[in-house]
Amino acid sequence: MSDDLRPARPDTDDAAPPLSDPGAEHAAAHDLPLELDAELSAGYDGNHEADYEPGPLEAGEELAELIPELGPMFPGAAPFLARFLPYSPPAHAGLNQNFCDLHAFLKYLHEHSWYGYLHALLGDQSAYVLLFEGRTVTAAAASATGEQALGELLNLYEQGASLSAHPLSPHYAHVLSGIGSRAWKFNLTEDFTGLHARPTGAIFYVRGEIVATMPATLPYEGAFPAPLRPQTLILPRSLAGWAHHHYALTLRGKDALNAITGVHQNFRLQHGQGGLYFLRSLGENLTPAEYAMRSDVALHDLEPMIQDFLKTGCIKEG
Repeated sequence: MSDDLRPARPDTDDAAPPLSDPGAEHAAAHDLPLELDAELSAGYDGNHEADYEPGPLEAGEELAELIPELGPMFPGAAPFLARFLPYSPPAHAGLNQNFCDLHAFLKYLHEHSWYGYLHALLGDQSAYVLLFEGRTVTAAAASATGEQALGELLNLYEQGASLSAHPLSPHYAHVLSGIGSRAWKFNLTEDFTGLHARPTGAIFYVRGEIVATMPATLPYEGAFPAPLRPQTLILPRSLAGWAHHHYALTLRGKDALNAITGVHQNFRLQHGQGGLYFLRSLGENLTPAEYAMRSDVALHDLEPMIQDFLKTGCIKEG
């Protein structure tokens, strides 16, 4: 397909910003050891004549029949992410704040490297969050995407929303991880991983190969390339102000980083090497949120350490 071909878009409320060439953060290749569905590469099952080889047209038709067509879980949804989420029976349904702490649930999903999406529903309000390896990597709500939409899901949950968790295969989750607030011009390369959306339907690609289709559409043609490695969303400052603060090391904190001190030995026993790395990063003027992004650590694992560092006098707010 020529990059110059850009169909005119109708005047619609859910139209995205003009298509653009993706930046480096939308790299299409990835090094995850994903396997395509076995049926995509399977040959004939032995019921055919041994010396029969299908012609190109027949082989293409056979392959097309083997590519699964996914049903949309939320047909007609306005947020881009929501409209392309495949149908998946919930592994957990009806969760609410009365008997399930959301941060504890997210930690549980992170510890189990879970793949899938969360849906919070309160009246006519919804929020959607995609998890990859148990990490929140993209999100959407009525008027927000990314970190703000993740915050919206948490807000809805605290207000009494019902939450469900729907599992996905790792390669479907990776394909969907690039869906944000805009679509890009589609350029199919041999290593393209992501979603190709059209007025006639959507195509899921992994390394340039079609792994699924879905009858969900955009009013124009565009692509959502998946990043090489999906990055973890960090809660916005309004919900996790502590994560965006700068902290200064006290004399005790500096001793904790000095291997010849007793403070260091006790600190290392309690917090391990990871705690030492985190404390050193705070001394280098990184916020917890910045450290979480750079080290791929879950933010909810850092909050208890920050509280303990403050309590034991290793750091103080800058």
